[in-house]
Amino acid sequence: MSEITPEIVGEHGLTPEEYQRVLRIMGREPKMTELGIFSVMWSEHCSYKSSKFWLKKLPTEAPWVICGPGENAGVIDIGEGKACIFKMESHNHPSFIEPYQGAATGVGGILRDIFTMGARPVANMNALRFGAPEHPKTRHLVGGVVAGIGGYGNCIGIPTVGGEVNFDPSYNGNILVNAMTVGIADTDKIFYSAAAGIGNPVVYVGSKTGRDGIHGATMASAEFDDDSEEKRPTVQVGDPFTEKLLLEACLELMATDAIIAIQDMGAAGLTSSSVEMSDKGGVGIEFDLDRVPVREEAMTPYEIMLSESQERMLMVLKPGRENMARKIFEKWELDFAIIGTVTDTNRLVLKSGGEEICNIPVPPLVAEAPEYERPWVATPPPRVLAIDDALADINIAPTDALARLVASPDLCSRRWVWEQYDHMVMADTLRRPGADAAIVRVHGTDRALAITTDCTPRYCVADPVQGGRQAVAEAWRNLTASGAKPLAITDNMNFGNPERPEIMGQFAGCIEGMTDACLALDFPVVSGNVSLYNETNGTGILPTPAIGGVGLIEDVNNDTTSAGFTAEGEAILLIGNTSGHLGRSMLLRVFSDNYRDAGAPPPVDLEAERRNGDFVRDLIVGDRVSACHDVSDGGLLVAAAEMALLGSIGAEISLPTTGIPAFAWLFGEDQSRYITTTSAPEEVLTAANSAGVPAIMIGTTGGPQLTVGDGNSISLLELRNAHESWFPEYMADV
Repeated sequence: MSEITPEIVGEHGLTPEEYQRVLRIMGREPKMTELGIFSVMWSEHCSYKSSKFWLKKLPTEAPWVICGPGENAGVIDIGEGKACIFKMESHNHPSFIEPYQGAATGVGGILRDIFTMGARPVANMNALRFGAPEHPKTRHLVGGVVAGIGGYGNCIGIPTVGGEVNFDPSYNGNILVNAMTVGIADTDKIFYSAAAGIGNPVVYVGSKTGRDGIHGATMASAEFDDDSEEKRPTVQVGDPFTEKLLLEACLELMATDAIIAIQDMGAAGLTSSSVEMSDKGGVGIEFDLDRVPVREEAMTPYEIMLSESQERMLMVLKPGRENMARKIFEKWELDFAIIGTVTDTNRLVLKSGGEEICNIPVPPLVAEAPEYERPWVATPPPRVLAIDDALADINIAPTDALARLVASPDLCSRRWVWEQYDHMVMADTLRRPGADAAIVRVHGTDRALAITTDCTPRYCVADPVQGGRQAVAEAWRNLTASGAKPLAITDNMNFGNPERPEIMGQFAGCIEGMTDACLALDFPVVSGNVSLYNETNGTGILPTPAIGGVGLIEDVNNDTTSAGFTAEGEAILLIGNTSGHLGRSMLLRVFSDNYRDAGAPPPVDLEAERRNGDFVRDLIVGDRVSACHDVSDGGLLVAAAEMALLGSIGAEISLPTTGIPAFAWLFGEDQSRYITTTSAPEEVLTAANSAGVPAIMIGTTGGPQLTVGDGNSISLLELRNAHESWFPEYMADV
């Protein structure tokens, strides 16, 4: 009787048609271990079968790109013989089931993606999305995720320098935990994963293999339902102290000439690492699974190959270097085992107990993985919301509105979150969390990397094309506001069920918008991750194409500026056009019952984005402005308030004389805008006019309060209390 039944095939996440493809490739019925390997390699999480068609449209090249998508992480040249290696990945499903370990192992996994390429990690970021604050699970999930990120990052000694935290009911059943790591390497010491050299030893290093995480990749490729809590065993367990040892041991070995190829064991564990190394190198790999270090008794080949135990690496070494490598890993008290060899067969062959238990041809396992151009329908363009309609049910003073906005879960200070993280370890963090972008010094130099994560899902659900453009543009703008030249992005595409045409339409629209923005801004995609099936019982998340951006500051002593006001009596300038766009704005989200989620998002004029941003960067590098902050959620008054709080200096903001209603002018979310301060406003305004950049003076810094128009004021003390109280009060009982 056949061991493989249709029920078993379905449990492995394969459709009947996909299983027929497996039979054609194998020429026979697969053994159970072989079926498990096909299952994880053809899962959505590993194969990108619903997204590959669209991902190919993203621009991935630039003169400074050393390695784009396809490796563990993207690599860009930052000059002076150095490269920046970075990527963002998701650990969404595991973090919902077991928030501490899910988030912790998400951090551990992205760290390994970076140091497996030869880079020392220098910074972590994260983009977190939770359900409604009043949902019974949200507080528990926030506490567990933040503790997991801090617990892993703090223990391994890599600073967590910034990120995002958002709340929305759409994430009640599927939170998002996107982790980003940035590292620095020598351009002539970058390591890749293609196996090579027939007969060369294949070596397993790191922790022992256990039963945690088995079928984690498959679980991450399916919707949740009411029984999702039962999937807790598929969540991996992390050990940051072991990862620290693994990091140092790998970098020590990388300083020699011993390594031919290296790959971390992430999703699908030993399976994906061996298949990817074999396929990229055009070779075969043969393992004796009895040599794999295990921490549990009687583990089957199936369990060993599909385990997602953490802190493990797979390497191909040069012959004769085994003993040297062994001594390094034993010094760091890590397992080291020669478990196989590189072959010329192009097949993955597994043996155990002297018997062959798996023999799969690698090229079709990879090349013939399913790729679907799923049916999709475009999101209908929403109508533009008239300003008068938007403001019809809002009757409140501007500063009272400001106080409620900055005290809301959407816009309140995230200090409670980032104070759980060590953001100063390694002593190269130059700008702490809370500003437009984190700034981390390239160690031992006056150069620095600016790093940000950005996305506005409420824009993306209304108009995916504009939302995709805005996500990339805001990342570019945040780097620019710090004085950096934006170089490249990584993305984390978080969406619902791609088998629903409207969800696939959201994905396609966001890709189109991202592509437009990347091309217009010379801001290529060099790495990324796709997380689909973020749904529970048919209810999906808001489309969330999180963008992680990296830029370069050539001289941190001269080429950057403060995000907060720095002196009293300076002019406050607004760069960029203001029309008072209120559709999908924070103002309506907080105050409007009738139009909370109404209207089109603000359009993104990419030509204006490029022009305004390049002008602002020139101002910063030319030392013509003392502070700069981009205008985004909540509009210009929220941005001005954030600058006042960061600098502990008040301001007077003038109301418009252009005919735009005051509330629309103060809280509209028009794009491509920055607030700057300067002691020489006429000089800056003249330069802006010459460059064709809209710029006006909107106020003056000074005093202990923020004043709008003729005497509508709020003290900075009251504003700060409003801004910083929500999170500590919300999390007080956790």
